[in-house]
Amino acid sequence: MEIRPTAFDHPDAVKLNDEVQLEYVARYGGGDATVLDPAMFVPPRGLYLIAYDGLGRPVATGAWRAQDENDEAYSDGDAEIKRMYVAPAARGLGLARRILALLEEDARAAGRSRMVLETGTEQPEAIALYTSSGYEPCAKFGHYRHGDLSRCFAKPLT
Repeated sequence: MEIRPTAFDHPDAVKLNDEVQLEYVARYGGGDATVLDPAMFVPPRGLYLIAYDGLGRPVATGAWRAQDENDEAYSDGDAEIKRMYVAPAARGLGLARRILALLEEDARAAGRSRMVLETGTEQPEAIALYTSSGYEPCAKFGHYRHGDLSRCFAKPLT
């Protein structure tokens, strides 16, 4: 497996984003309505990663984007994880954990002080990944901060 930085609007990124949206529809009845712009993931204020299998097929993604204090309850120095996804055929290989570690490393190097993320109750495997990686529940933030199915987590990067 090779994990490499890629633009958020690259065709492989679009393909995997479409797949994760279908997964959200299956689990929640609708896709993620959070507005994302490719510029949000341009270093040093973000990073978008894609994992490719041995045949060069895109099989997993993960990203972070800088956040600072705003009306969606973020704090100065936050790095928000977005679009963590592993295609079904590549699950169980440790890709999500590898991508998560790379995102944390990059956000720390960019001077961010806290990694934050929002996931949902219908993604227990995501919650297990994050809690086993040192993330703890935190005050809710972001687009879904008022939703009953939303769960927010944070991990200090300093």
